[in-house]
Amino acid sequence: MLAARLADRPGLDVTLSLAGRTAMPVAQPVPIRIGGFGGISGLVAFLRSARIDALVDATHPYAAQISAHAATAAVQADVPWLALRRPAWRAVAGDRWIEVGDVAEAVQALGTMPRRVFAALGRNDIAPLSDAPQHYYLVRSVDPIDRPLPLPHAAFVVARGPFDEADEAALLRAHDIDVILAKNSGGAATYGKIAAARALGIEVIMLRRPVLPEAPSVTTVDEAMAWLDHALASTAARGV
Repeated sequence: MLAARLADRPGLDVTLSLAGRTAMPVAQPVPIRIGGFGGISGLVAFLRSARIDALVDATHPYAAQISAHAATAAVQADVPWLALRRPAWRAVAGDRWIEVGDVAEAVQALGTMPRRVFAALGRNDIAPLSDAPQHYYLVRSVDPIDRPLPLPHAAFVVARGPFDEADEAALLRAHDIDVILAKNSGGAATYGKIAAARALGIEVIMLRRPVLPEAPSVTTVDEAMAWLDHALASTAARGV
């Protein structure tokens, strides 16, 4: 959404940086750069060579490393920066949440008795599932799993959100799911499974968000656009 808003603004040279973890990213209305920068020093070099006037960190809430690198690099390169962070989901009446620190802890929380698990984690996070092969796993990812885990009871679904509550409820019923493993991504695009779990009385094992660097931050695109207007005006006034 931020990229779309920036694309509509004249006079801006926008670059959207993607990590490259998704084989076929969604088409964007602004130029895209894919791949890492080579750590903090590489990002500092990019910011300087590209003469970047402002940096907005709009990465996924669980991409803690790039957020930390962005914070440090922006300071070192003397570039104004902002974090656009989606508010976390909050449990409401009817939710059955267990919060855990990581996927390994989530697998432990499943217990020893066989269960039917919807693992809405992504392909880079599912390796610990192989430590508990007694469960049935429904694994959903944006890209196909290159090396399916050695799980005797598993189904793999390739799909890209958004996912609404009705479709998620149908998926949970079709696979007789009794527990969901999920990240607290925030936003509306993947909240459907949380709402469906509440309606069906299904337990959710929720991974806590990682600790992110302290940052000037906002939670909406409108706020980010307002900050950007101010940052660019200040840069222009200084003649940078």
